[in-house]
Amino acid sequence: IMAATDLNTVRSTIEARLATELASSPAIPVVFNNMTFDSTAEDTFVQCITSFGAGEYLGTGINNVVGLVVINIFTEEGLGAGSNFTIGKRIRDLYNRIVVSDVFFDSPVGPEVLTSSPEGKFQTQIRITFEISEEL
Repeated sequence: IMAATDLNTVRSTIEARLATELASSPAIPVVFNNMTFDSTAEDTFVQCITSFGAGEYLGTGINNVVGLVVINIFTEEGLGAGSNFTIGKRIRDLYNRIVVSDVFFDSPVGPEVLTSSPEGKFQTQIRITFEISEEL
């Protein structure tokens, strides 16, 4: 059975939502999969990784496709968690249990504090599962 959903369209929907939100008030650089980015040039930035998982055929001509958005938030080390968690709240609000262009987002997990990489950054991570129901 051939999947009908264009996964690049889904990815683009997810990424555009994040890029638009973080373009102002204040602007925060966003880096996506397979993009060149110099993390030493920015004190604060957000990384977004969108992945697709297994699909499930529901038997009624509908295929359920699931995925995961992993968003890493990096802020300057040594300044506390406040600014990082403020960015996290903005991102959680973008995806928290809503539907955007037929993509159903679950409740986000995080921001969860992680061991920083790259060095000199404080890092948290938000994970959001999503699903798309496609008619075959």
